[in-house]
Amino acid sequence: MSDASSATTPVLEARGLVKRFGRVTALGGADLELYPGEVLAVIGDNGAGKSSLIKCLSGAMEPDEGEMYLNGERVTFKGPPDAQAVGIETVYQTLAVAPALDIAENMFLGRERRVAGPLGSIFRKVDKRGMRRQAKEALDELGIGTLQDITQAVETLSGGQRQAVAVARAAAFGSKVVILDEPTAALGVKESGQVLQLIGDLRERGLPVILISHNMPHVFEVADRIHIQRLGRRATVVTPESHTMAEAVAIMTGAAAA
Repeated sequence: MSDASSATTPVLEARGLVKRFGRVTALGGADLELYPGEVLAVIGDNGAGKSSLIKCLSGAMEPDEGEMYLNGERVTFKGPPDAQAVGIETVYQTLAVAPALDIAENMFLGRERRVAGPLGSIFRKVDKRGMRRQAKEALDELGIGTLQDITQAVETLSGGQRQAVAVARAAAFGSKVVILDEPTAALGVKESGQVLQLIGDLRERGLPVILISHNMPHVFEVADRIHIQRLGRRATVVTPESHTMAEAVAIMTGAAAA
């Protein structure tokens, strides 16, 4: 990771985000900074505002107050396509894959490529061959060797393989930031290890990652910094070197001061 202290401008920054749902305040002035080439884990107890924070950063939700910046420039998102247009990709826990479609079709879901010429512009013919070639290149670049047949239907894949497809899709189109929401929640030990390796590969490519997770061993294995969310705000930021898992959990639950 680049030394965060020497990175003068965060890739992605949130300042004082507020989100209310009636009388419930989900975010009460939340801040976040993501620096180049780092994995930033976001942890917090249920109701801490993690989901609301990530939804604001990914365009799925508009904050009532506060500001967001991408490479120092203020941004506002009216929906996920706005965030995607500037290079922010999110993989939600539900994955949002289409089981009946193959791997390549899932990677280009909503971004289908058309063939050149009148067949594409007039008759809207999809360039399946080109999409399969690019999908294979993206998987190879990430070193995903468990997905050999790009034409394989996603419904035939294991949980870890489906997660790999979703992460590869985010990496292929996320030019600035990839946000991963509980990527190992439903996976076994081996498949979780593969996803953690993928996260490390994204960092090696210089792509900063926000990782939301309840799994403390996974967080401490891959995170450069750990953002602790509590009661709708950032309690503090720690590192695996500065704090133990028990200390981080104590801050998260309010048993210890930040």
